[in-house]
Amino acid sequence: MDLFDKCKVEIVERAKAANIYPYFHELESRQAPEVIMEGKRRIMLGSNNYLGLTSDPRVIEAGIKAIERYGSGCSGSRFLNGTLDLHVQLESELAEFLGKEAVTTFSTGFQSNLGIISAITSRGDYIFCDKENHASIYDGCKLSYAKTIRFNHSDMDHLETALQSVPLDSGKLIVTDGVFSMGGDICRLPEIVALAEKYHARVMVDDAHGLGVLGNGGRGTADYFGLTDKVDIIMGTFSKSLASLGGYMAGDQRVVDYVRHSSRPFIFCASIPPANCATAIEALHILRENPDMPQHLMELAAYMRQGLRSRGIKIRESITPIIPIYTYEEMRTFYKAKELYEAGVYVNPVLPPATPPGECLLRTSYMANLTTALLDEALDIIEKVIAKDE
Repeated sequence: MDLFDKCKVEIVERAKAANIYPYFHELESRQAPEVIMEGKRRIMLGSNNYLGLTSDPRVIEAGIKAIERYGSGCSGSRFLNGTLDLHVQLESELAEFLGKEAVTTFSTGFQSNLGIISAITSRGDYIFCDKENHASIYDGCKLSYAKTIRFNHSDMDHLETALQSVPLDSGKLIVTDGVFSMGGDICRLPEIVALAEKYHARVMVDDAHGLGVLGNGGRGTADYFGLTDKVDIIMGTFSKSLASLGGYMAGDQRVVDYVRHSSRPFIFCASIPPANCATAIEALHILRENPDMPQHLMELAAYMRQGLRSRGIKIRESITPIIPIYTYEEMRTFYKAKELYEAGVYVNPVLPPATPPGECLLRTSYMANLTTALLDEALDIIEKVIAKDE
């Protein structure tokens, strides 16, 4: 068989043939509650711009000034010529905000998980991974050469059984999303921490969708549960609430230093460009100055949840600004996504492997600068499209 014979995806070919292929739509305006996509106005219910800061004039100005001062890129890794004073400032301010000794940044959130997990664990160690964790966690596990044991989603009995199956004195890492990116539910962190203490494991939380959303002033999942000091590693991104691009690891100084000197995705990658550093710093400043923003975001999400429930739309219950609408079958998901798009609402269709088989969904997500008027408009469209054949 030729190497390229596998280069086809049946569901993609079927969707394109039916003219319902839903990916790679072209955005022609800023990430905002209302956008222009392919020449038409759409209500944006598919962005991770949770605090709405990507179009904030202060954030934009910070990026412009950084380019003017530092240029467009760093042209090297942090180890060599690629460390700016902006990187150090961002790491220092973020560590203080999160209540951890140290932070180091990575060029993307995906690379953060690759770099942290593969540096911290190795052959002879064990990683306990929630089945609904992000793909970057799974790839980090593969890169580590540690033995990965998956446990059923948020199933603490299954996790404990898994922990009991390995030597007590072995190296163990429990890794979980803080807010699960597809379902929007929150991990059972208090139980995870208790099990980690019982079985001598370390805990890592991927808080990509928790920063700016949960906790005191948006400090994330660990803070939300009052467990910042019990979570060994907090990972996150700048591409969501902090309106930029990049990722980070927060933890004890000695652990962060070890990762800086051991992580291949950190050592052998160019550093975050100046504009991305500056915009993340400014977004963090805005969040600190406006600690009520996450609560307002939660209130909008609650408003939308109630609206969907009242219209009989099947959703997964949570409190976060990620609200999945279940469509179950792949082709139905594509059809509904297209109907919504044509009616003026953009959502993200999600299929396996991002969901379990038979649990396809339309992932909706919300921004703090949405209005109830826009949400009401979107609700009317969603009801018309989703509920008409149920």
